[in-house]
Amino acid sequence: MTRTPPTPPTPPDGPSQERPEAPRDLVGIGIGPSNLSLAALAHPLTGLDAVFYEQRPGFDWHPGLLIDGTTLQVPFLADLVTLADPTSPWSFLNYLKARGRLYPFYFAERFRIHRAEYAAYCRWVGDSLPALRFGHQVDAVRWNPERDLFEVDFTQLDTDGEAEALGRTYTRNIALGVGTAPHVPEPMRPLVDAPAVPVIHAADYLDHRERLLKAEHVTVIGSGQSGAEVFLDLLRHRPAGREKLHWLSRTQAFAPMEYSKLGLEHFTPDYTRYFHALPEPERDRLVPAQWQLHKGIDADTIAAIHDELYRRTLHGGWPDAVLTPGVLVRTAGRIATTRIELHLEHVQQASRSRLTTDAVVLATGYRERPLGALLAGLDPYMRRDSSARPRIDEHHRLVLDPAVTGAVHVQNGESHTHGVGAPDLGLTAWRSASILNSLTDNDPYPLPSRTAFTTFGLTQQPRIPSARQSRMLTPLID
Repeated sequence: MTRTPPTPPTPPDGPSQERPEAPRDLVGIGIGPSNLSLAALAHPLTGLDAVFYEQRPGFDWHPGLLIDGTTLQVPFLADLVTLADPTSPWSFLNYLKARGRLYPFYFAERFRIHRAEYAAYCRWVGDSLPALRFGHQVDAVRWNPERDLFEVDFTQLDTDGEAEALGRTYTRNIALGVGTAPHVPEPMRPLVDAPAVPVIHAADYLDHRERLLKAEHVTVIGSGQSGAEVFLDLLRHRPAGREKLHWLSRTQAFAPMEYSKLGLEHFTPDYTRYFHALPEPERDRLVPAQWQLHKGIDADTIAAIHDELYRRTLHGGWPDAVLTPGVLVRTAGRIATTRIELHLEHVQQASRSRLTTDAVVLATGYRERPLGALLAGLDPYMRRDSSARPRIDEHHRLVLDPAVTGAVHVQNGESHTHGVGAPDLGLTAWRSASILNSLTDNDPYPLPSRTAFTTFGLTQQPRIPSARQSRMLTPLID
């Protein structure tokens, strides 16, 4: 039997109802999938006092890329909670049950769900959890040695995003879940704000889609999944023979994502632990070398692009679409006020060329948000690596001076210490459960001792759980 989420109590209206004299056990900063997962798994832990702050007015997940038909690149089991607690009322399956859609989903036989459906599921969870405070912008975090607590200063925002009130919360622990920000390459930055010519990041694609479809010529830069989806959507909606599309990439091929079953074991806790134990130089070498594990293109999307291009040759002729990998954009500039000139370099040929276009979509990925301003008050206590990045321990905690008795957990901001799995949705519930286990005395979410068939190093023998070990099944109903 699927449990229905409880009706949440009404949260406090604002900071005037926060009680600074009563410190929290946990304050989450940012509410993306990572901290939303943490809040969902923390909800039934009645002994844990937690609150989560987010400056946006509500939960929003990549709204500019919810293109019709696009799907997640992970199975639906990689929801906010299931891989840590399949009986949680905040699972994707319980969302379907609550919406009366469980049987349609069953007959659809979908393992990977639509991206828009995942976003709707997360909003459902976000609208239900009482510990979430949207419209609250965290301004600063400090350690108060006199109280042995963190101070979290925030601004409550009104419906227009304007400052309404100031507040402060004291807490024993913090979970940073501020996520990533769209990355605009240096040559394109002066052009992004030019109103006459659309130069937009793929994160804002749907907001500008109609304008892009009307442009005479469009260039897409970037060969990851977002670039492929944008190119395919533009291709499908432009007339045959007059597509006038360019798709450029720095990578040497429009390559498929590694999706073999053993390859996917790089997104397991076992590999995360192995990666964290490697020397820093080796970790820094590995992350860019493993780009095809997480920056390639889904094979179905590649097939759909080829099918669409092939369909346009059925009656003779070729589509007016140019797909060129191995190309760098050296510089860019405006021509008059309506066009853009891109100065290109082909790495293997050592040749250069120019391309004139009417619009550019930058599918150039995301970067972890800098934490310097937010954590400036903790800077004297933070330990850094040789590249001045925060050191993060195996349990996703910033390495701080021993005088700091609390912990600052990092969610989806630790690729340099935990590898390519850090932003992967399949590890979200496991990481949240790990954090909650470390904050409590009784491990509310028992985690498996082994998660991969692959043994990633020679120094440790694989753990082989006993097949005869008696296991207590978790009841679906308390």
